[in-house]
Amino acid sequence: MNKPGPEEYVPFYATYVSKVGDGDIIKILEEQMLSTHALAKNIPAEKAEYAYAPGKWTVKECISHMIDAERVFAYRALCISRGEQQNLPGFEQDDYVLNGEAGKRELNDLIAEFKTLRMANLFMLRSLTAEQADRIGSSNGNPTSVRALAHMMAGHELHHMNIFREKYL
Repeated sequence: MNKPGPEEYVPFYATYVSKVGDGDIIKILEEQMLSTHALAKNIPAEKAEYAYAPGKWTVKECISHMIDAERVFAYRALCISRGEQQNLPGFEQDDYVLNGEAGKRELNDLIAEFKTLRMANLFMLRSLTAEQADRIGSSNGNPTSVRALAHMMAGHELHHMNIFREKYL
């Protein structure tokens, strides 16, 4: 899957896509899965409810958000790869975090869920043909390609892992 062109996603996602280096996106996603899991497994339990500033998400909320975003990106990739012509809905991340109730979950469960979800998404992405990966559909009223969504997954994870390293750990 080649890196997407800027016409394959809205400028908001350029922040994520630009964080991803050139190379095999599947391999990048696999390596991230392992490094993120290793980093997250070393977060002390007493930090699970920590937020680095008022109004910022806790560690558990941030991981829950990463799970939600990964699911949304994967769902969009699946739909578009299968030729969906309907506009796919956006999602309001703050509402999802608020309603996700991550504070009631165990940190280790969230970490395991993210890794398992990424593994499932890798199976899906590996199964795509070049034609499916190049397909462009519509999400939140904007053109979006399958390969852009794969890069968004990787860039979104990189974004949050950088925040974890800088602000949480």
